[in-house]
Amino acid sequence: MSTPLLKLWRQLGREKAAQRELAWMRVRSLIERAIASGELPPGSALPSERDLSQQLGLSRVTVRKAIAGLVADDVLIQRQGAGTFVAGRIVKSFSRLTSFSDDLRARGLNPRSVFLSRGSGEVTPQEAMALSLSPGVRVARLYRLRYAGDQPLAIERTAVPLNLLPDPERVVNSLYETLDALGLRPQRALQRLRAVNFDADQARQLDVAVGAAGLLIERRSFLDDGRVVEFTCSWYRGDMYDFVAELTGA
Repeated sequence: MSTPLLKLWRQLGREKAAQRELAWMRVRSLIERAIASGELPPGSALPSERDLSQQLGLSRVTVRKAIAGLVADDVLIQRQGAGTFVAGRIVKSFSRLTSFSDDLRARGLNPRSVFLSRGSGEVTPQEAMALSLSPGVRVARLYRLRYAGDQPLAIERTAVPLNLLPDPERVVNSLYETLDALGLRPQRALQRLRAVNFDADQARQLDVAVGAAGLLIERRSFLDDGRVVEFTCSWYRGDMYDFVAELTGA
């Protein structure tokens, strides 16, 4: 392990000692910080479990538990016979209902949003159908660029019934965190994915070539009582994202 990582490990030890955080959680924090700082760039290999355990003075069981959690969150990938690597792309699961911010934080990345517009208006026919609303009902609208640090990753257009989100200005970064604070966090969702090519405006916003491949996801998310709380169209960079889903036999 390089000297900067060892220094980071010692720093984490001082920070977490007072919190009595479990050792495997400190190892996970170490790896997440190293990824976020660029110490472990996408595609780079981690030291072996044996080397990590020796250098950190921990058991292999502790190191293995930290790595297994990051593999489960798609932050790391394991290749049979080759080792463990930092995921070169952002892998987003279709099997779990998570927000953009949740996904990036799980990978040690810093999510942020730039609002292109934020306000309210009368529901459009498309929004009315998606949100199960009557014509004339008002909705809150969010139009955002989503970033990991300074890297643009996605364009999002979101509509939420105004009676559920009366003040769109409450959304600072994460819509789901705002809904959670209101007691309205979505519990399930329906999503549709299709391939697209970015037009000139989208390409400029995402810093890619005109016509570059992208992924459009339409999401309708629901509350426990069946009400639709969100309709979002997200355009993701095709060179940065993989979407996966776990399938089981009938």
